[in-house]
Amino acid sequence: MDKRREFESIVREYSEQLYWQIRRIVLSHDDANDVLQNTFLKAWNGFDNFHGESKVSTWLSRIAINESLDFLRRNKHQGSATSDDLSVANSLLADEYFDGNETEAMLQQAVSQLPDVQRTVFQLRYFEEMKYSDISQLLDTSEGALKASYHIAVKKITEFFKSRD
Repeated sequence: MDKRREFESIVREYSEQLYWQIRRIVLSHDDANDVLQNTFLKAWNGFDNFHGESKVSTWLSRIAINESLDFLRRNKHQGSATSDDLSVANSLLADEYFDGNETEAMLQQAVSQLPDVQRTVFQLRYFEEMKYSDISQLLDTSEGALKASYHIAVKKITEFFKSRD
């Protein structure tokens, strides 16, 4: 199989998984699509240097996370996610790729209200199931600070759900 066809196969196989990984970090559908495109562009440009030391999914995931974090850094001046309670849940429920339920949409709504750092740490630890040591390297932050951010994020999310009961 030639390089182009092999890469097209990878794009087809991993697009949806990467989209949701990115979407959990950047929140907006349009922004997630932009970051996804950048992820595959960066992967294509580095495809010749990928020698299979890790799984393709791990390699792509790392690129997607880095691109998502770069996006957040570049757009930091625009503020963090919207605090409109219904907008995040409604946009998720209306998203053609979203196959979750109302509870998952509410979780995303709660997560969207976290500050960028807490949101990113929560996403990587909870949804991506990354180890603190890996997140520490990725974000260039101590494991202790990450654990504190995660704990505070969980507490805020718990409070969010309690206030909805």
